[in-house]
Amino acid sequence: MFDEIMGKFEGSPSQQAVIRLLLERGFSVNDEGRVVSGGIEIPNTGIAREIGVDRRVVDSTTDAILEDEELRRIFQNISQIPSLMDLAPVLDLSTLTVAVTDAGREGIVAAVTGLLAENGISIRQTVSEDPEFTDEPRLYIVTDEPIPGDVLNELRELEFVRTLELR
Repeated sequence: MFDEIMGKFEGSPSQQAVIRLLLERGFSVNDEGRVVSGGIEIPNTGIAREIGVDRRVVDSTTDAILEDEELRRIFQNISQIPSLMDLAPVLDLSTLTVAVTDAGREGIVAAVTGLLAENGISIRQTVSEDPEFTDEPRLYIVTDEPIPGDVLNELRELEFVRTLELR
């Protein structure tokens, strides 16, 4: 799906940058062509500055979104999820990042969270990046306490795990 969306903006790397930002941040486009997060409007100048393009590129991208029925359905229904990952150190939580060999494989989240549950580790949040939207998708798990070394070793032994990072 991501490739299809980006393909609609194939001739414009600047518009592709706008699309990527909207998807990564979970920003919507309302009926007036304004970029919003929930009901809060995000100025096009701020978006343009963030990705290094002219404000008019943001305008033309949102216009194109509204003109395409499929893109309209996607970008009027996207939303963001609050993440605990950056807050984890402030809240005395731990974050485990799992990089895998094949992100399209079934059962990755179940295997990792199941192993943590078997070891009595409480999970506060799990976020998995979509392989359609990123080249190196990762699984992020925020836990109440640090994950012990023996559990990390068990996780490393899972055949699909490429790397682990604990913060």
